[in-house]
Amino acid sequence: MIDFRLGKASAPQPPESAFFHAWVLPDSTLWTQFYRTARGYLLRFPDLADFEVSADGWAVSAWPCPDTTEDTLEHLYLNQVLPLALGRQGKQVFHASAVEVPSGAMAFLGPSGRGKSTLAASFALTGNRFLTDDALLLQPRAGGTYAVQPSHHSIRLWDDSKEELVGAEADLAPAVQYTAKARLLSGEALAFCPEPRILRRMYFLGAGDAEQVIFTPMAPSEALMGLVGNSFLLDIEGRESLATHFHQIAALAELPIFFRLDYPRSYAALSAVRQAILEHAET
Repeated sequence: MIDFRLGKASAPQPPESAFFHAWVLPDSTLWTQFYRTARGYLLRFPDLADFEVSADGWAVSAWPCPDTTEDTLEHLYLNQVLPLALGRQGKQVFHASAVEVPSGAMAFLGPSGRGKSTLAASFALTGNRFLTDDALLLQPRAGGTYAVQPSHHSIRLWDDSKEELVGAEADLAPAVQYTAKARLLSGEALAFCPEPRILRRMYFLGAGDAEQVIFTPMAPSEALMGLVGNSFLLDIEGRESLATHFHQIAALAELPIFFRLDYPRSYAALSAVRQAILEHAET
């Protein structure tokens, strides 16, 4: 377990020379600044909170801004900081959603807006429990397989997806300050899987302009590049950690489980899309 605690003093103030990276949102808004500290790394979410992650990823301290709510702080930690800390420990963590199928689990990867969460929620509402909404943690198993570890039991959806899939009576978690997405908690309708499941398929989602559901096998080199682009990596300049991560995911990419998935981006087509994916995943 990671040692998480609230900082008692003020957050460390590293010199500007310690800055080494920034995440910027598609609309050019600064999202996160990354600094190196004497103890590890400082992640600064402007006007929300600072988090210090130890060099080995096993300890995290948080300093929220005065107006930051507890729910926002928790959500930042679980969805932004924790995956990066786990990656620092050498674990394989990817931007992806995942749901349970009879033979194990399948995952959906792709840029923001491709429908990862909508697909996961759609499956969970129709009997296939979800394991994660955004951070996919894989645990290597004997025999060259990987187990999908369950994450937080909530799914974030834009209002149009929420209204279309679950209506106005959804069981919502408290809102967080940095996103307009609604957070849906698992329950009777939105089924969550709390146990690990063996990974059977990984689908990289297309733009959604296909007229029918299309599955295209990916070569290991394609899968490798896709995994690199969807990895949670804290230090993108650390040669040793990058080499280890690259070696790990190169082995994963050799498995014949990677496909490009194109399908009509229409709520009316979701039922047929789900059926096609389930049949393909169980082939």
